[in-house]
Amino acid sequence: MAARTDTELVFGGTAARFHGPGEDLLGRTAESGETDDHLRDPAGPRLLLVRGERGIGRTVFAHATAERLRAGGIAVLPVDCVPGDGEHPQLLALRLVMALEEHRSATTKRTPTRKPAAEALSAMKHDDRTAMAEALAAALAGPTPTVVLVDDAHHADAESLALLDEIDFDRVPPGIRLLLTAARHTAPARRSPSPGSGSGSGSGQAMDRLADNRAAHTIALPRLTLEDATAMVAQRLRSAPDADLMRRLHELSRGIPGALDALLAEWTAQDAIRTADGHAFLGTGAPVPPLPDHDRYVAALRTLEEPCGTVATALSILWPLGRPAEALVASSTGLPAESVTDGIRTLVDEGILDELPAQPRTPASAPRGWTFRVPLLAHTVRERLGPVKRSHLSATAVEALWASGAAPQDPLPHPPSLPTPLLEEADAQTYLPDRIADAGFLVDRDRAVTELTAAARSLYPDLERRGMLRWHLGAVRLIEEQYDRDLAILRSGQAAAGCGDYRMARTAAEWLVCGPAEGLDPQAVHEAATLLVASAAAEQDWQALSRMGTALWWEGLPLSAMATVSGRVQALWQLEKWQEALTLMLRTERVWQATPGSRALLELFRRVAEYVLGHPDRFIRALALPEEPDLAPSKAFAFNIATFDVLLGIGDLRAAANLLSTRSMHLELLPQPNRFLWHHLNGQWDEALALARRLLVDGGVLNVVPGHHLLPARTAAILLAQGRPTSADRLISSVRGQVNGPLEHVLDHAEAEILRTLGELGRAEEALRRGLRAADERGSFYGTDELLASLAEVHAEAGHPDRATACLERLDRTADQMNSGRTRLLHLLTSGKILGPDSPEARKHLHEAVDLAHARSQPFETAVTLLAAVRANAAPATQLHEAYEHFGEMGATLWRFHTRTAMREAGLTVPGRRQATAENEHLLATLLAEGLTNRQIAGVLRLSEDAVANRLSRLFARTGMRSRTEVVTAVLRGTRTTTPHH
Repeated sequence: MAARTDTELVFGGTAARFHGPGEDLLGRTAESGETDDHLRDPAGPRLLLVRGERGIGRTVFAHATAERLRAGGIAVLPVDCVPGDGEHPQLLALRLVMALEEHRSATTKRTPTRKPAAEALSAMKHDDRTAMAEALAAALAGPTPTVVLVDDAHHADAESLALLDEIDFDRVPPGIRLLLTAARHTAPARRSPSPGSGSGSGSGQAMDRLADNRAAHTIALPRLTLEDATAMVAQRLRSAPDADLMRRLHELSRGIPGALDALLAEWTAQDAIRTADGHAFLGTGAPVPPLPDHDRYVAALRTLEEPCGTVATALSILWPLGRPAEALVASSTGLPAESVTDGIRTLVDEGILDELPAQPRTPASAPRGWTFRVPLLAHTVRERLGPVKRSHLSATAVEALWASGAAPQDPLPHPPSLPTPLLEEADAQTYLPDRIADAGFLVDRDRAVTELTAAARSLYPDLERRGMLRWHLGAVRLIEEQYDRDLAILRSGQAAAGCGDYRMARTAAEWLVCGPAEGLDPQAVHEAATLLVASAAAEQDWQALSRMGTALWWEGLPLSAMATVSGRVQALWQLEKWQEALTLMLRTERVWQATPGSRALLELFRRVAEYVLGHPDRFIRALALPEEPDLAPSKAFAFNIATFDVLLGIGDLRAAANLLSTRSMHLELLPQPNRFLWHHLNGQWDEALALARRLLVDGGVLNVVPGHHLLPARTAAILLAQGRPTSADRLISSVRGQVNGPLEHVLDHAEAEILRTLGELGRAEEALRRGLRAADERGSFYGTDELLASLAEVHAEAGHPDRATACLERLDRTADQMNSGRTRLLHLLTSGKILGPDSPEARKHLHEAVDLAHARSQPFETAVTLLAAVRANAAPATQLHEAYEHFGEMGATLWRFHTRTAMREAGLTVPGRRQATAENEHLLATLLAEGLTNRQIAGVLRLSEDAVANRLSRLFARTGMRSRTEVVTAVLRGTRTTTPHH
C-alpha cells in the first residue's frame, strides 16, 4: 500500500513543516474589498493609506492588492522606502517623479513637452522645494490610470510627504492614484510621540497630517480574529491546528500575523508541532521559544537607544505589578526616575509596550501600567536575562507582592482590603510562584518553600505545564534537610508523572528508591517504587520492566519487603505476565496485606489478573462493592479508572456507565485514553478521533493494562470503517515491535480486519493465529473473543467449514467462562454468518443477536448486527434503515456504502440520493488518497474493476479533475471533491 505523505497517522506523529503564505489573503476580506472599491472608483480618494502596527501585514496586503489591480489591467508602479530614506529630503518625491515618467515613456510614443524627472533631480540638487512641488504635481497629472505603490512610507523623508499633502488634487486629473503603506504603533488620537523616536520624527508627524488630507483615505489593518488566525495557521502547516495550539498561538501573538508566523517558524524548527491525520498539535510540555536576533521585534527593540533596552528588560519581569513597576524599575536598575519615564514613553511610541488606560474615577493621565504589545517579545526579553539579573528582578517583585499581602491561599492574589497588586492582564495564578522560583535564595527560604509547594498543589495535574513541576523543583533546591528534601523530591516526581514528564518522574523515583533519607516514611518509599515502575511503563521501557520483574533487581536496595513485592508485581502486571504476578502475590500475601495502601493496590492487581486468565468472579463481585474507606481520594480515583478501563476494554458499556454513576466520576475529568474508549463504544467517533490524534502525537498510546494497545487498535478500526485501510495499517505498524513488551494480540486482530477488507484472507488468518498463540502462551482470555470470531469467518470464507466450526465452539466456551455480553454477541453473530441463511439455527442466533445488540446500546455493533441479520434473512430488510443511520452518525462511510448496496438489493429506496452520490464520490476519492489500486478498490467496495473504472471516470468528469493526483490533493487538503450541485 502506498504511503500518504501529508496526513500520516503514526505513533508519535510526524514533524510539522512551516510553509510560507499561500495564495489566499486570510482575514482581510473586508479591507481588500474596500481598497479595491476605492482604487477602481473614478471619484475615489487619490491617496489611499494602509496603516497598522509592526507585523500586521501591510506589505503583504499591498502586494496582494497590486496583483489584483494588474490582473484587472491597471498598471502598478512599486516604490519601496527603506530605513535611512528620511535623512534625504525630497528623495521620495524624486522617486515618484522618476517612476511615473519612466512608465509614461514606456506607454506613449509622443515626445513629452517637459521632463519632470530632470526638473525633480535639479530641484533636489539645489534644494529647491518649489521646483520639486511643481515637478511632482506635473508627474501626478498623467491621464493613464496608474497606481503607485509606496511601501513602508514611514521611512520616507518628511519633506516629500509634506509636498504630497500640499498638492491640490482637485486640480490634478484623476488618472494617478497613490497607495501608501505605513506603520502606526500608537492610537490615532495620540499625535505627539516622544521626541527622537522613529514614530515621533518629522516623517511620522507628516504621515499623520497626510492621513488628514481630504484627498486621502486610511485603511487600518486589524489584528486577526481567532477564526482567521486558525485559517492562517492551517495554511502555513497544511494541517488543521488543534484548539489548544491555536489558543497559545493567539495569546502569544495577539493575532498579529508577523508574530504568529515567527512563533510558528520557531516551533516547527524545533519539531515542537507534530501532525497526525492532517491535524497539528503542540507537543506536551513544549516550551515557548525565544525569538531569534534577526526577528523584527527583537531588532526593533535593539535599535532603540538606552535606557529603552534596560527598561524593557526590567519590565519583562515587573510589568504585571502595574503602575508601581515604574518606580521598581528605577530602584532595581539604578536609573533616574525621569529616564525610566522617558524610556517607557519611547517604548510605547515604538510599539513595544502598550499603555493600559486608567481605571474609572482616576486621573486620565495616570495609566494602570504597561504591558508588552506582543507577549512573545516579553517572553523573549525575559528568557535572555542572565540568571543573576533574573533572580534580582524576581526578588524585587516577590518582596513587593509580599509587602502588599499577597498569599497563595487567597482566592485572589491579594486580600480584599488591599489594593490589587497585579494587573488583571497578568496570570495571577502563576506570576508570584514563578518569581519566587526565579528569586531562589534572595528571598525568605521557608516562606518560599511553603508558597511554592502550595501553589504547585493547587495547579495539579497541570497538563499544560504552566509551572507546577518547576515550582516543586524550586522548592527542592531551597530545602537543606535531607528528610524534607526527599519528600519534596517525591512530590516533584509525582507532579512530573501527573503532567506527563515521565523521564523526570523516573529520575526522582530512582533517587529515592536507591538512597532514601534515614527514617523516611515507608509509605513514601513504597510510593516511590510504584512511581518508578509506572514511569518506566509510561516510557515503554520494557527491558527495564523485565528486570524489575525479577527478585534480583530489587536485592540490595534499601526498601521494605512491601515496597519490593509491590514493585515486582506492578512490573509483571505492566508486562502482562499474569500468571507470574499471581504466583508472586500468593507467595507474599502476608507481606502485601500488611497495610491498607498496598493491600488495595494488590487486590486490584489480583482481580484484573484473574479476570484476564479466565476467572472473572472476583472482578465481577468487586463491581458491587463500595470503595475502600481508608484510601486517599487520588488512589481511589486511580483504582476506579483501572476498573473502568477493563470494562471498556471488554465492551461492557453499561457496567462502565454504572461505575461512573456510583463512584461519582465525571467523564470530562477522566484521562484522555479512558474518554477515547468511552466515545468509541458510544459511536462518538469524531470525539474519539480527536482524542486519539492528540494521544498518538504525545506518545500516549498505552492504556491501563490489560489491553495496552487498545487505543491504536480501536483507532485503526475507525479509520478502516471510514475507508482508510492504508492509514489504519500504518498506525498498527508504528506501535508494533516492542521487545519483551505486553501482548499485541489486539493489534493482530486490527491488522487482520484490514487484510480481510483488502481481500487478503491468507495473511489475515496468519495474523489471527499469531495473536491467539501469543495469548495462549500467557494464558490470556482477554481479547481472544474477537480473534476467534474473525478467524472463524476467515475459515468459512476460505472454504474450511470444519476449522470455522472449531473456532466457533471455542468461542462458545469462552463466552460461558467469561460471562461477557460482547463474547456472547460475537458467538451469536458469527454462528449466524457461518451456518448460512438457510439454517433455522442461524436465524435463531441472529434474532437473539439483534436483541442483545439493542440491549447493549452500542451503535456500531448494533448496525453491524442488523446488517448481518438482514443479509441472512433473519431480520426484515427495513431494519437496514436503522443500520444506515447509525453508520452515518459515526462517519463509517465504508459500512454505509455496503449498507446502501444491501438496501438496493432488498428493493429499498436509499434516502438522500444527492447525499449518497456525494458520499460515494468522497469514499472513492479517499480510497485513491490511500494509495489503493483499482483492483484493491474493487475488493474493498466488492465491485468489479470495470465498475470502479467507470466510477472514477464519472468522478473526474463531474469534478473537472484530470488525474488521481488532483483527487488525492483535494482529499488531503480537505477540499471538495464534488461540484457544488452535488
